[in-house]
Amino acid sequence: MGIALKIALLTYSTKPRGGVVHTLALAEALARAGQDVTVWSIGRGGDAAFFRPVDPAVAVQLVPFPDVPGEDVGDRILRSIAVLDAAFDRSGETYDIVHAQDCISANAVPDCVRTVHHLDTFTTPALAACHDRAVRRPRALVCVSAAVAAEVECGWGRIPTVIPNGVDAARFAAAAGPDAAAARARWRERLGRYVLAVGGIEPRKGTLDLVEAMALVHRERPDLALVVAGGETLFDYRGYRARVEARAAELGVAPVVLGPVQHDELPALVAAADVLAFPSTKEGFGLAAMEALAAGVPVVTRDLPVLREVFDGAAAFATDPPGLAAQLLAATSGAHPDRRAAGRALAARHTWDAAAAEHLDFYARHRGRRSGR
Repeated sequence: MGIALKIALLTYSTKPRGGVVHTLALAEALARAGQDVTVWSIGRGGDAAFFRPVDPAVAVQLVPFPDVPGEDVGDRILRSIAVLDAAFDRSGETYDIVHAQDCISANAVPDCVRTVHHLDTFTTPALAACHDRAVRRPRALVCVSAAVAAEVECGWGRIPTVIPNGVDAARFAAAAGPDAAAARARWRERLGRYVLAVGGIEPRKGTLDLVEAMALVHRERPDLALVVAGGETLFDYRGYRARVEARAAELGVAPVVLGPVQHDELPALVAAADVLAFPSTKEGFGLAAMEALAAGVPVVTRDLPVLREVFDGAAAFATDPPGLAAQLLAATSGAHPDRRAAGRALAARHTWDAAAAEHLDFYARHRGRRSGR
């Protein structure tokens, strides 16, 4: 092994969003490979730690970020960029690689490499400009799927390096095993039989279509509950949530909204589900779906190019609520048992250690020392 690189990985939150999960798992895998890794993030609202323990081999720098009453989303994002920028520069630390994992951190430390997990669309001019800079200015880009890399190339003329996500497959596979039977039983006692969606209620997660689909599912399987877990975002989706709640009431669908689930409890929640519904309208990879496959849970996802790329042969695909309903019913009836084995095998191939090795090759091509002022 050569001389260790000093690497800073930057993310925008301490909550269990996909990009944050990715950041921590990649940091730990890089540390196992002998690298000197620090994770930087904003500690929103007094957060003093990430949503889960972090391997002590990884240093953590959380930047205080107190809430400002009445602050709108755009102002909060711009303040996030400024606060992270100032803290990183004040640190005086010098890194061989500064790797931003999102739009906020890429704007805060523009002389960086960046992972583009997925591309957003903003109507506010200031946020649209931030989004554009976060793709245009980094010295090099990574995407977690070829489909998103193609979007970047089409929109900005840049050619990212594609490095797929890893997944903690063993953790979710264990949750489906005999030693975790009691944990799964506790979720079943609380929720009954259920279709699980992970990621909260927001437009990108396709929640409204899922509610429509569940109304159709209930014609044949009224015993199946819709359970929504997770959901922690900078954006204000109250209007969308109100639409979802109103439509659910009209259709007689009563989603059980759990909100964020404790890190140690999530695998059993996933493993106890009859099926994972993943009707997202935009994704970069689909980490929650890969975790479900690791647990042997059938996955029904929207038919998007990126999800075809990642999950073809291991998941079912649909384009609209009737299609989602049909595939959810087929999955709960035990159709296509071969997909379970394919899904477990697929998840097992996506290791974080392999992802870290590919990142180190990428870093070797794009390293450049970056110091705080």
